[in-house]
Amino acid sequence: MAAGRLPPGALTLKQFLRRQQVLQLYRKILRAIREVPAEQDRRYLKDWAREEFKRNKDATEEDAVRMMITQGNMQLQELQRTLKLAKS
Repeated sequence: MAAGRLPPGALTLKQFLRRQQVLQLYRKILRAIREVPAEQDRRYLKDWAREEFKRNKDATEEDAVRMMITQGNMQLQELQRTLKLAKS
């Protein structure tokens, strides 16, 4: 393999970094869901998060992926705000 050539299927640096962002968001969402007091709600939210990420796993268009990350972060913040209010 010549220098500078990537094997087939290898991610570019940009794709790799975006993938890391998505995985980090997924982990943060799952950690926040652990704080939900009701078991049934936790299960529902965990299934919802898993399905959303699974449904969009093949998205490759840069703008669409960025938009989904932004939406996911907003939903995470909303969940965290709701949990904070429930504790007070």
